[in-house]
Amino acid sequence: MKVHYLSCRRGFTLVELLVVMAIVALLLSIAAPRYFGHLERAREAALAETLAVTRDAIDKFNGDTGRYPRELDELVSARYLRAVPLDPITESRDDWTLVAPPDGKGGGVWDLHSSAPGTTRDGRPYSAL
Repeated sequence: MKVHYLSCRRGFTLVELLVVMAIVALLLSIAAPRYFGHLERAREAALAETLAVTRDAIDKFNGDTGRYPRELDELVSARYLRAVPLDPITESRDDWTLVAPPDGKGGGVWDLHSSAPGTTRDGRPYSAL
């Protein structure tokens, strides 16, 4: 009686798995820095847009009422904003640096800045945007 052994391999050898893992690690080391760079750029763009929209709402509130809002919540209650904006850098709604009107006009919020530490990719502090 003749016994036939199938020479069919099932699975992968350890060397094949290590080669695949090395290739994946190489590709990740190339892609990961670009991914995190894009995330940082997106946060900066979101911060700039949030500041522009909120400043526009403050100006419209002033144009309609003749005074600046006392706090950001007043913009929400008067429906100039749907919600107090989220700072995309600090991921908080309470960390805004509020600037009072320079001429002593009524109200408490003339401008706002991020209170996030650090700088943008072009070297400007987040608080200067």
